Amino acid sequence: MKIKVSNRMKVLMKKKASRIILILVLCGVAAILVSSALRSNSATVPQYQVVTVQRGNLTVDITASGNLALSKCEDLAFEMKGTVAEVAVAEGDSVKQGQVLATLDTSEWDSELITLESNLLQAELARDNAEEQTTDPKEIKLKKLQVEQAKAALAEARNASPEITAPFDGFITKVNVLGGDEVTKGTVAVTLADPNKFEVDILVSEMDIYQVEVGGTATVQADAISRISLPANVTHIAPTATIQLGVVNYKVTVEVQSLEPITSAQQTGQSAASDSPSPPSGFTPPEGFTPPAGQGSTSTNRTAAIPETIQLREGLTVTVSIIVAQRNDVLLVPYAAITTQGGQSYIQVISSTGTTEKRAIKTGITDYVKTEVTEGLSEGEQIVVPKGTTTTTSTTPQQGLPGGTFFFER
Repeated sequence: MKIKVSNRMKVLMKKKASRIILILVLCGVAAILVSSALRSNSATVPQYQVVTVQRGNLTVDITASGNLALSKCEDLAFEMKGTVAEVAVAEGDSVKQGQVLATLDTSEWDSELITLESNLLQAELARDNAEEQTTDPKEIKLKKLQVEQAKAALAEARNASPEITAPFDGFITKVNVLGGDEVTKGTVAVTLADPNKFEVDILVSEMDIYQVEVGGTATVQADAISRISLPANVTHIAPTATIQLGVVNYKVTVEVQSLEPITSAQQTGQSAASDSPSPPSGFTPPEGFTPPAGQGSTSTNRTAAIPETIQLREGLTVTVSIIVAQRNDVLLVPYAAITTQGGQSYIQVISSTGTTEKRAIKTGITDYVKTEVTEGLSEGEQIVVPKGTTTTTSTTPQQGLPGGTFFFER
């Protein structure tokens, strides 16, 4: 059975199909426009802030982690052989300098002295007989040497003590003997440690090790005691490398010098580059300028009280910062404000008329947050700093290098 379709019906069907195609095309165009807009919105929009050039202090350091260890430990040994009469301390006991820690049986010591005195008398008698009865100079010399040996042995015994006393204030970390033990000269009875002397071993990369020197200044901060840094010094640098999985490091020992904390101001000085309340009159911003949100607002610096001294414990995880460069009272600018082209550093400066000018500068050290400027800027000048950008021109710090913070001078 055939169905006849009129010409009018055919025209209506064609129009409907055209509408459908048009709708589909419009939907596709809209999708493309929305996608483009989303991509445009997701791209980083450059923002800027105005910063006043000020003076301040800048410190560049190498940072690594380690665990605290007692740096002043001493093994205390008996000065003679004998029988242990008493051990007066136990592990963990606190002791004072001069306190008796362990003793030997003094009756044996007295007997030893009598024996040595007898040996000296016999040696002197043999020497006298040799001088009277023989003319052989070698035999006489031998007898004289035997007398000297006997005198030295007796003097050593008299100077030796049957007691072990504490050479400094501290606490007992180990006890090796008990009452009644037979010991020889040099047997370690106890180990004494100073609870206020600590050190830490850290690993410094081969890229950084040449910046570290024995006697160099450092700080130590315990992870469990936030915001508190202690003064320290580098006391040893290993002459040989520690190589793990192909990574070359060198062991560096840093000793805590005092348990009196260093305040933040002592470490870094005052802030040297701060946001100005508002752009100067007549300021012509660079292309894409967007004032930073909240510009001109102030914040309160709340700092909890820092104790005058603290007590560390062996094994605490600490962060060590070895200072490798330091500048005081220098011009500082944000690192992000500097661009480099052809080996020359530049910065955008706001002129007296409010326009921006690209100015060549010379820089000193940097910690990749702030940079020292040695030439080209004056205190009080205002500069433009990109904010929120993902890249800058030749100002990305070295990547993938082991160790702590690097610094350079342009």
